[in-house]
Amino acid sequence: MAKRDYYDVLGVGKNATPDELKSAYRKLAVKYHPDKNPGDKVAEDKFKEASEAYGILSDKSKKENYDNFGHAAFENGGGRGGFGGFSGADFSDIFEDFFGDFGGGSRRSSRKSNNRGSDLRYDLSISLEEAYTGKKQNIQFSTTEKCNTCKGNGSKPGTSPDRCTYCGGNGRVRTNQGFFTVQQTCPQCAGSGEEITNPCNDCNGQGNKQSSKKLSVTIPKGVDDGTRIRLAGKGEAGTRGGGSGDLYLFINVENHELFKRSDVNLFFEFPISLADAALGTSIEIPTIDGGKAKIKIPNGTQNGKQFRLKGKGMPFMRRGDYGDLYVQVKTEVPIFLNKEQKELLEKFRKIENEKSNPSIKKFFQKAKDFWNS
Repeated sequence: MAKRDYYDVLGVGKNATPDELKSAYRKLAVKYHPDKNPGDKVAEDKFKEASEAYGILSDKSKKENYDNFGHAAFENGGGRGGFGGFSGADFSDIFEDFFGDFGGGSRRSSRKSNNRGSDLRYDLSISLEEAYTGKKQNIQFSTTEKCNTCKGNGSKPGTSPDRCTYCGGNGRVRTNQGFFTVQQTCPQCAGSGEEITNPCNDCNGQGNKQSSKKLSVTIPKGVDDGTRIRLAGKGEAGTRGGGSGDLYLFINVENHELFKRSDVNLFFEFPISLADAALGTSIEIPTIDGGKAKIKIPNGTQNGKQFRLKGKGMPFMRRGDYGDLYVQVKTEVPIFLNKEQKELLEKFRKIENEKSNPSIKKFFQKAKDFWNS
């Protein structure tokens, strides 16, 4: 199928100016772009055709060849259209307009995002009890805030910033490198497109000032060591209309003298006497909420036995349920014995039988079998 005339594709005459060519292509690009017409093969072909036409006609030398020889000028390696063959065409403005329409972006909003304030970090240490209940905490930190005198624009009250003379207010500058056009942020205005010719005396034209800021923050119950909490817009102020950064709280939960934590579960050891382990008893143990809980220790409880108290652990963040508390008994053998204790234990040892100590019996049987083998 023969190619259509490039001028007909764009709907312009042969004497069309570069601006007219760009305007014609912009309309077709926005109308037929694949992102606006997903799955539409006809629209995709028209978009490619318009892109190829603009790629040729927007380049001075290619346009001259096309005017003299038509499509034959680009056959057999003489050059090609499409995105891969563009050498002088500048599509940045066109597609910036296009994606600005669909993504809600624009040059102005892009500049503002480039001037966004920095994020800040604040390390906060809390106790395990505070992690259990949650708390409100007042914090103070150094940051930058919008200058009240100039309202953040950097100019003296009653004046306004001027258009940047280096980039013409675009916020970006372009340089040619061989066949490519490179676009970068304007080094003079940092992408704002504006120059401060009458700087504010209070902030020296920066639009913000160093200050000490106080905040009341809420620490939710259930936070764990290393939890990060984001406070949107509480970081450093942006420059020249840019938004503020965020403040990140990094939580450090201090070690507890009784409880050890693993996720939402708590653990601790409870020492009991040899007699209590053998005969059984009831014990009262502390819980993280400041209360007490009773545990019945059955007779013959071995060292290291673990008891579970459901729902007595840490709360899940943003949920209504709780983890568990695990109590491990630690049987303590008496170190200092008086005469009566020794006599009783000696008597107990003499009347012990193998049924009282099944683990000991099992061990010595294995040892005996080992020696005999």
